[in-house]
Amino acid sequence: MSKPPLLEMLGVDKAFGATVALAGACLRVEAGEVRALIGENGAGKSTLMRILSGVESADSGTIRIDGNLFSPNNPQQAREGGIAMVHQELAVVEDLTVEENLLLGREPSRGGVFLPGRMRDRVVSSLALLGREDIQPTTPVSQLSVAARQLVEIARALVHDAPVIVFDEPTSSLGAQDIEHLFEVIGRLRRDRRAVVYISHFLEEVQSVADSWTVLRDGVVVGEGLISETSTEDLVSQMIGRRLEEMYPRVPRERGDVLIEVRDLKTSTGLQRAGLTLHRGEVLGIAGLVGSGRSELLRGIYGLDQMESGSIRLEGKSFRPDPTRSIQSGLGFASEDRKEEGLAVDLSVATNLTLGATSARNFFSILGLKKEREQVEVWINRFDIRTWGPDQTVRTLSGGNQQKVALARLLHLDVDAVLLDEPTRGIDVGSKTEVFRWIGELAAQNKGVLVVSSSMQELLGICDRIQVMHRGVLGPARPVEQWDEHSLMVCAVGGEEAA
Repeated sequence: MSKPPLLEMLGVDKAFGATVALAGACLRVEAGEVRALIGENGAGKSTLMRILSGVESADSGTIRIDGNLFSPNNPQQAREGGIAMVHQELAVVEDLTVEENLLLGREPSRGGVFLPGRMRDRVVSSLALLGREDIQPTTPVSQLSVAARQLVEIARALVHDAPVIVFDEPTSSLGAQDIEHLFEVIGRLRRDRRAVVYISHFLEEVQSVADSWTVLRDGVVVGEGLISETSTEDLVSQMIGRRLEEMYPRVPRERGDVLIEVRDLKTSTGLQRAGLTLHRGEVLGIAGLVGSGRSELLRGIYGLDQMESGSIRLEGKSFRPDPTRSIQSGLGFASEDRKEEGLAVDLSVATNLTLGATSARNFFSILGLKKEREQVEVWINRFDIRTWGPDQTVRTLSGGNQQKVALARLLHLDVDAVLLDEPTRGIDVGSKTEVFRWIGELAAQNKGVLVVSSSMQELLGICDRIQVMHRGVLGPARPVEQWDEHSLMVCAVGGEEAA
């Protein structure tokens, strides 16, 4: 008799009211297997994993771990049963230290008293596996960058030697070196005969790290197979139900007048020196490693981080930014940290889409509210935001659909310059193409787009010019035709002089 899969989920159904999230979903993962679970935003991937991790209860279906029935009523039971979960939306507690976060829910104690340091060696070794010995166990998580918090989330899954580990978009905030260390760790988990579920919208990652794949579409498993026997095109067509003709649609546009001019900008958060010129009608990309100062550049221009020296000019006039003045002056910003800075997650989709657009709203006019409602429906349809309606709370959307709300809000604001920090974070392949088209359309409408991305393929596919950030210093702009992935990486690692 053959040994059962280490993880087996059969006939899982889940509905939220009239919305069917899962319909007979099945997932099998053998010991020593890395299985990619892929699909569009709202396909049901996160719901299936939330059921496995005890956050949600299935309406029907069975789960078995190593052949034994498994039905966790809460996350604590799931952890005790051998399930470790790395969440797409960071679940770290900022007021606690790194060590306290890694041990949260399973704290070593004696007589009910927490004993800090009891598992210090395991904490340190988990961080060392990820190549981040620099993250100290006693450091408060609130003092860490988004990328470092993501690594703390991953390390927490490694501390307790769980037989089943789920990675939900684990690299969305990580740089190339951290991703390389993570893949080495996953390889070790495979050799240790763990069962790994890997969820990602980056198909190049899936093909690099996974052995097999399962595709969910609209809550139904539509296909599965071996990575070695499946092309990228086949995976995409399984996910979206059609062939994807063009990943980076090119929208005709013409570069116009200077919109933003930045000279020798230095901020209080680590940006050392940056100069750029953003024209109307162009997409200007900023490449570089995580922590190089890319995000700080956008935050400095928008006014979220304090400007220490340098100058910013907006359409030829001196500009001293702060967020309120930036919005009033026609600047829009989408943060990489959508949960903390980009969205009011406890408010509705409709409210989030219209935040900041009060000048166009007549609060005392029923007709004005009706028009606003119609605009909200337009953005929901245009971005294919998977929601049961405009009044749904943003917190209850999938991560990718939350990102769509944040981007759609910028369209509703109708700004002249758009600053985008990792705009495709957590978005599925089909939706990425629509975001790329939207970025091109903004430029074609005589707007300027400044975009930061960790994906060099994306920057090469959508930008007119690219600059590279290295240790807080921004190199000069070059036409996209003068760049390739190799030259971008050389500059990101060694600075402009290495080009």
